[in-house]
Amino acid sequence: MALVNIHFLNLQNNYLFADIAKKVNAFKVMHPKADVISLGIGDVTQPLAPSVVEAMHKATDEMATKEGFHGYGPEQGYDFLREAILKNDFLPRGIHLDIDEIFINDGAKSDTGNFQELLHWDNFIGVTDPIYPVYIDSNVMIGRCGTFRDGRWTNVRYMPCTAENGFIPPLPTGRPVDVIYLCYPNNPTGTVITKPELRKWVNYALKNDALILYDAAYQAYIRDKDIPHSIYEIRGARKCAVEFHSFSKTAGFTGVRCGYTVVPKEVSVSTFEGERIPLNQLWLRRQCTKFNGTSYISQRAAEAIYTPEGKKQIKATIDYYMDNAHRMLTRLRALGYEVYGGENAPYIWMRTPDTIQKDIAAMAPTSSWKFFETLLYGANVVCTPGVGFGPSGEGYVRFTAFNSHEKTEEALDRIEAWSKG
Repeated sequence: MALVNIHFLNLQNNYLFADIAKKVNAFKVMHPKADVISLGIGDVTQPLAPSVVEAMHKATDEMATKEGFHGYGPEQGYDFLREAILKNDFLPRGIHLDIDEIFINDGAKSDTGNFQELLHWDNFIGVTDPIYPVYIDSNVMIGRCGTFRDGRWTNVRYMPCTAENGFIPPLPTGRPVDVIYLCYPNNPTGTVITKPELRKWVNYALKNDALILYDAAYQAYIRDKDIPHSIYEIRGARKCAVEFHSFSKTAGFTGVRCGYTVVPKEVSVSTFEGERIPLNQLWLRRQCTKFNGTSYISQRAAEAIYTPEGKKQIKATIDYYMDNAHRMLTRLRALGYEVYGGENAPYIWMRTPDTIQKDIAAMAPTSSWKFFETLLYGANVVCTPGVGFGPSGEGYVRFTAFNSHEKTEEALDRIEAWSKG
């Protein structure tokens, strides 16, 4: 008899964005003439940069010839892209890595979800709260999170990030945390972490022999020169941290699929007998077994973003989205909403108002799902309910800056009319 992995049965309902899509589709069925604008899911809208498109065309032409055809590539990625990453993303920041510490992937989501496979099932994990759902769900699938009670997993240390503490996660107290998930610039709050605050986490990990899984998918959006782009800007991080990067939001690769993971040779974990196991070789072994590598065409496309022309074009697209973020911050604050993020990240984190004018039944603080539904029906605008990112997300919603200028302005006009109506 084939038995199911019962840990999958512990996953809570649907994936957050599947729930949102279901509710939006139901609304469209009931209101077929409504023009819904999404400021919810974090997909990009602007086309690929010309340099990227040119590189993809060239790579495709190569694949059409006997001499230029590429089949299975190296599981850890082609050297031409890994070298470009080292020279452009790390050396200018004084970070020295070896090429075999870079692993090309098909997007950060895959690796952030898969990397926990290398770790024993009963490690105690700590997460900033709210948090990207993949971190939690992938650990649930392996049975690491315990049981779900009152909106929380029993074997997860939640570290609340709210307006009241300036969105700075408190260091764990009591039982030490074994694995720590950090994401900066943060998804969903759009907030960032300073070097002194990040140094506290590195020091904690070194002191407690913990592993930090650091998601830097949005580092290209950082505007403040004092905010770190990589955890390896902090001394000692090479001994305790793995870092994930993505080209999805940096260069519009949500449909192309490419990113990379950094696994320094110094970072290791322990066996029960005290033997230290380097994660670099363990991850390589895992990838060689379960991953056939990112496509040659995608990797050539990624290489192109590091050319002089590519850098200019990518920056222009990022500036486009950050202009949207600025417009959203300005307009929403003018309407009296309490909003955060949007200055070093493409996400706006907004506290739901205590009451919703159009909802006469709302006489208490508005839940994030209630605000989502009321905004959808009242303004035909989609946001993301904050509670879907964790218990501390209740009472907030997330807006993204990835739509066009025109659609963003129209959505803001609708929100203003609805708020004042």
